[in-house]
Amino acid sequence: MANLADVLRQFGSIYLDQHTLSVAQAKAWRAIVACRTSALGGQHLSCDSCGHSHWQYHSCRNRHCPQCGTRAKDAWLQGRLAEVLPVPYAHLVFTLPHSLNALYGVHSRWVIDTLFDSAAQTLSEFAANPKWMGCKNGSPAFSLVLHTWTQDLQRHLHVHAVMACGVLNQQGQWSTPARKPDFLFPVHALSRMFRGKFMAALAIAHREGEIEQDPQSTNIAWCERQKALYRHDWVVYAKTPLGGAAHVLEYLSRYTHRTAISNERIRSLDAEQVVFTVRADDKGGKRIRKLEGTEFVRRFLLHVLPKGIKRLRHYGVLASACKGVKLGAARQALQMPALNPRAVESARDFMMRVAKVDVMVCPCCKTGRLRVIDVLAGNRRLSAPGGVLIQQSRGPP
Repeated sequence: MANLADVLRQFGSIYLDQHTLSVAQAKAWRAIVACRTSALGGQHLSCDSCGHSHWQYHSCRNRHCPQCGTRAKDAWLQGRLAEVLPVPYAHLVFTLPHSLNALYGVHSRWVIDTLFDSAAQTLSEFAANPKWMGCKNGSPAFSLVLHTWTQDLQRHLHVHAVMACGVLNQQGQWSTPARKPDFLFPVHALSRMFRGKFMAALAIAHREGEIEQDPQSTNIAWCERQKALYRHDWVVYAKTPLGGAAHVLEYLSRYTHRTAISNERIRSLDAEQVVFTVRADDKGGKRIRKLEGTEFVRRFLLHVLPKGIKRLRHYGVLASACKGVKLGAARQALQMPALNPRAVESARDFMMRVAKVDVMVCPCCKTGRLRVIDVLAGNRRLSAPGGVLIQQSRGPP
C-alpha cells in the first residue's frame, strides 16, 4: 500500500519545479522520506535460535510524519491520566473564517497565536463570570489543540477545546456550573466574544505593522474583509458533554498528535494522481477522493507548522506555571488522592502493553530472542527534497 513518503518521492521533483519550500516544510519533507530507512541508521538484529536476521531502521520523529507519534501520543495520555478530574467535560471547537486563510499563508505564526489567545481569553472570561460558574474569578481547567485541515486537506483553521465543567474558586473549592452540572456557556455568546477578541487583535496588529505582508492590507481590501468578518457570527461549536476520565482521554487521543493525513487513508497512487479516503458521515462511513499528485503535495504542505509552534496548550488549573499548586488544590477539593509520579516507559514495554507484542521475539521462529549484532549510524545530512534518498552501504535499500 502507498504512503505519504511514496507520494513525496513520486511527485516531489515535479512539484518543486514550480514551488519553493519554507525551512519547516523542507525539514518535514526530508524527515518523512527518510523515516524508517537506512538513511537514519538502525540496528541489525539476529535470532539466537533460527539464525534469522533483519535490519530495523530508526523513525524520524517529525511531528508531521504519519509513521511517527503513536508512542509520543500514548506517553502524553499516560501523563495526563492523573490530571483528569472526576467531573463532566465539554468539547468545543473555535473556527476562523476562511477569509483569513490568505493572511495565514504569510503570517501563520501570528494567526495561530492569536487564535489560541482569543479562544483562551473567551473561555477564561466566561469561566470567571458568576452568571455561568456561580463564583467570581474562578480558575477553569481546559486544553486547546490546533488543527488546520479538513478531510481532503484543505485549509481549515480551528482549535478543539476540552474543558472541565466547573472552576476552582478563590477559596480553593470546586464550583460547579450555575445552570446544570454539564452545561458550560451558550455558543452564540461565545461566538460573539471570540470574534471580538480576534478582530481587536487584528486591528492592533494592522495599525502597528505586525502583519505587513497581509495580502488584504490595502484600504479597499481591508475594509471589504472587515465587513465580511463582521457579517456573521463566527463558528463556535459545542458537542455533547463527555463522560468520565477514560472517555475524556480516549477522546483527546484523537486530536493531540495527529498529522494532516495518515498512511492508512492513502489507498494508491499512479503516474498522475493520489487516491485516498475521506469521512463521508458522522457514523464512520468513508468515500474515495482523488487528487492530482502535485495538488496533493501542495495541500499536505499547507499544514506543516512553523518551527516552535505548540499545537497543544493548557490553561487555568492545567497551565504549567501554576499546575503544581492549582491542580493539587482542585484534586483536594474534589477529594481525589495525591498525584503519582509518571513512570518513563521504554519502547519495548510500550509495544508489549499496547499491541501485546514482544518486539524482541523472532518474527520467523516465534521462540528465539533477537540480539543486536551490528549498528548502522544515520547519514549526517539527508538528501534535499525531491532528490534521490542516499541509502547506507550496509543493510538492504
